[in-house]
Amino acid sequence: MIGASASIVGFLGVLLIARVWVAIALFAAGLFALSLIQNLPIDKILAISIWNVTTSTELLALPLFILMAEILSQTNLSRSMFRGLAPWTAKLPGNLLHVNVVGCTLFAAISGSSAATTLTIGRITLKELLARGYDKSLAIGSLAGAGTLGFLIPPSLIMIIYGVLAEASILKLFLAGIVPGLILATLYSIYIGVRTSLDPSLAQRQTKSVTWRDRFLGLVTLLPVTILITAVIGSFYFGIASPTEAAAVGVFGAITIAAWQGRLTVQSLITALLGAVRISSMAGMILAAGSFFSVCLAYLGTPQAVLDSIADLNLNGVQLILVLLAIYLVLGLFLDGMSTIIMTLPITLPLVIAAGYDPIWFGVFLVLAVEMAQITPPVGFNLFVLQSLTGESISRIARYAFPFFVITMIVTVLIVIFPQIVLFPVSN
Repeated sequence: MIGASASIVGFLGVLLIARVWVAIALFAAGLFALSLIQNLPIDKILAISIWNVTTSTELLALPLFILMAEILSQTNLSRSMFRGLAPWTAKLPGNLLHVNVVGCTLFAAISGSSAATTLTIGRITLKELLARGYDKSLAIGSLAGAGTLGFLIPPSLIMIIYGVLAEASILKLFLAGIVPGLILATLYSIYIGVRTSLDPSLAQRQTKSVTWRDRFLGLVTLLPVTILITAVIGSFYFGIASPTEAAAVGVFGAITIAAWQGRLTVQSLITALLGAVRISSMAGMILAAGSFFSVCLAYLGTPQAVLDSIADLNLNGVQLILVLLAIYLVLGLFLDGMSTIIMTLPITLPLVIAAGYDPIWFGVFLVLAVEMAQITPPVGFNLFVLQSLTGESISRIARYAFPFFVITMIVTVLIVIFPQIVLFPVSN
């Protein structure tokens, strides 16, 4: 059985190296796996596995949150956020560099996507920061790191997919991601403050005086996004709405903001809808393929065989998690986060549950691992986004982002040592 499983993994690896679409590669590998077993109704297995995952009611939130982010991308929200946050960060060590972190944190709460967060905030902040003489490495690196918060702070698209595959509560996953996300954002800002305090030349000195009137006017500018975040996150946090209903609220709020800014046109709606359809179709296809692939592995007994092999190593829980972290970091060098989770979850989830870990905790752990993969070459998605914005090489951007990679690693180790950082919001 191990030999057959190894053949399937090898076949999948060849397809991925040949740049076959991930979804097609997973479907093909699943069919190859079932062909090793005689007298199986392959067509029925394929149809049932796809139907079961794509008709999940929890999955309805995914296209709605994507649509919300697409509508907001048509507005002036990122520019408004920069103007609103600038007066509040002006006196901090690092000054406007903190806008990258705070802006990404806020936008993460209404986008659910790391790449979308990085692109939307980066379009405004990078141009402003570099024009004002801020250090390029710190400006780009902080955006690369903070952009990954789009996966951790709810509503996270990756968490929705994990929740559907792991049959875990999406609401609990959302709540579990808030505290680690805020800790990560805080540590990013602390690092910026320390670096710029040690070397003031990295940040432009603020010469213009900032009054409390400027700050309160900034709050007014931030009011639309604040109301939207409160409506989306607050509605499910206080049990008023399910994640799907909160996503519908978010779409309504996004349309309202677009109309208020005068950006709600037929063309902008068509652009947002087409963008949401493309992203949702891609995610749905990968999800369906991953579900089929996991079913095929179950027929072969691969998860149980791996579980037995790991058990023979006599690893304790922490050792197992560290091994899995190393595996995910390596996979992250070659695959995007969604594909990595979908491909590996049928094998890794039973392992961590058998080791006594909570599946909600493991979901947050996986998201942090995926965040690190977003800023590691050669296929870190945030690196490609920043390359399109700056024209810098992938290797150079990865060097700029490395300190923020280390900080994310530190937070990952923290939640391994202190799992209650993740679990206490969902244990009450």
